[in-house]
Amino acid sequence: MTSFQGLGASDAREFNELWLPAWTGNRPELLLSFYTEDAFYADPGNWPGVRGRRALLAYFTRILARFPDWTWSYRGSQPLKDGFLNGWHASVPVGGKTVELDGVASVQLRGGLIYRNVVYFDASPLRDALASVRKPRALRHVLFRR
Repeated sequence: MTSFQGLGASDAREFNELWLPAWTGNRPELLLSFYTEDAFYADPGNWPGVRGRRALLAYFTRILARFPDWTWSYRGSQPLKDGFLNGWHASVPVGGKTVELDGVASVQLRGGLIYRNVVYFDASPLRDALASVRKPRALRHVLFRR
C-alpha cells in the first residue's frame, strides 16, 4: 500500500507564504516560476484551462496586468494527493471599490513546483463589479471616435 503524499498545514502555509505574493504586482514571470513545464491551470476566467508554460505565461500576463493590485491571503488547507486543497481570500480593487472573494484551489506539486492548479470560486461579484465600471459600447464609440 502506498503512503499518502499530501502536504500538511505547516508545509502548505510555508508554500503559500512564497506563492501567494507572486499573484500581486504584475510579475507574470515570477508567478510562472512556481509551475512545472507541463503544468495545468484552470479558474472560472479561463475554463476549461490552459496547459504548459507558454500558455500559462500568456494567461498570467493578461490577468496580472488587469489586476496588478489584488492581494491574496491564505485561509487554511487540507492535504490532497501530491499537495493540498488551499483555502484563500482575495481583495480585488475594481474601479473605486474592492471586491472581496473567497475560494479554494487544488494545488498539486512535483519536485516542489505546481503541476496542477484548479481554482474554484463564485466569480459573479467580480463580473458584476467589472460590468459596472465598463462604459456602454455606444458611449465608448462616441468617446473614442476620431
